[in-house]
Amino acid sequence: MAASEAVLPQHIGFIIDGNRRWAREHGFNLIEGHRQGKTTLKQIAEACEERGIKYLSAYVFSTENWKRDPSEVRDLMKLLMWMLKHEMKELHRRGIRLRILGSRLRLGKAMVRAIHDAEQLTADNQRCTLLLCLDYGGQQEIADAIKQIVAEGVEPEAITPELINKYLYAPDVPPIDLIIRTSGEQRLSNFMMWQSIYSEFVFDPVYWPDFTPQHLDAALAEYARRQRRFGGS
Repeated sequence: MAASEAVLPQHIGFIIDGNRRWAREHGFNLIEGHRQGKTTLKQIAEACEERGIKYLSAYVFSTENWKRDPSEVRDLMKLLMWMLKHEMKELHRRGIRLRILGSRLRLGKAMVRAIHDAEQLTADNQRCTLLLCLDYGGQQEIADAIKQIVAEGVEPEAITPELINKYLYAPDVPPIDLIIRTSGEQRLSNFMMWQSIYSEFVFDPVYWPDFTPQHLDAALAEYARRQRRFGGS
């Protein structure tokens, strides 16, 4: 079934795994894997927009990734900065809105400013929304929501799932319908835990730098074959 004929997910989450293994297997430095992964992300964002996907979330840097070698972290942040400063015009032209989810406390003033500028540039775009999970952890997002609720003095009996959802990083974004994880790994890895409670999963063995719109279409076709259940049947 072609993607255009399928029942499309409204929100796709991408756990973009395999950049470093791709680089090692090709004899490249690690940053080259991340650089190719960035190119793939742009291509897949454009493909999602073309196919009518309204939201896509990509796990680009987790709270745990700070434990990696400092030189790799530094190079990755430079790459993300380049993307924010030099590659937003094309996404903007295509009507794609950019939003960054996660903590900004450790990102530095220059990165925070670049995030602000990119989000402002694309704020009115409505064709598709690209959410980059940067210094993001699903547990931390829920903890931050609870902290805000407690700080506002909400009574315990008033705390409901609906209330917690209002305090998440992007409460207006719908739950994830489909999660695609590359490189053959089969786990959630602290990615958008609240939003993924009824997500369908597709695990693709290909490394993220080699993930193509054709792989996306195969995942969409698989999603269309699924009979989704939400606990009631």
